[in-house]
Amino acid sequence: MPLDQSFIGREYPPTDPYEVGREKIREFAEAIADDSPLHRDVDAAKAAGYPDVIAPPTFAVILAMAAQDQIVGDPELGLDYSRVVHGSQEFVHHRPIRAGDRLATVAHVDDIKTRAGNDFLTVRAEIATAEGEAVCTATSTLVVRGEEA
Repeated sequence: MPLDQSFIGREYPPTDPYEVGREKIREFAEAIADDSPLHRDVDAAKAAGYPDVIAPPTFAVILAMAAQDQIVGDPELGLDYSRVVHGSQEFVHHRPIRAGDRLATVAHVDDIKTRAGNDFLTVRAEIATAEGEAVCTATSTLVVRGEEA
């Protein structure tokens, strides 16, 4: 069953604020083998002009996926998550994510297309501070594989 086209343009409520901690940044940096001192050493981050350690750019996926769960879990959309593969991911950073940030994310359905029996769902996650400062825009495309004949 194809995805419901009426979802294009839909916006979901903001996620609860996520408090970015130094340890979470360090753990993420270790998981992706990023050894930059900017992710671990407060003095190095301050010397580089940041108020605290900063997260690797792809750290934003944690927040984007939490917001995206609202969309993929919406039963009215008609998405069978067992048929989903990740098509693409892009980040536009307005400033680095840093320890101490309290971030909320608003998810948007930007597009739904059908090609060769597969649905392509484009989701945008706007990540901002609790005060409304834009931090990152994360856009992903999920491919929902069509059912085999």
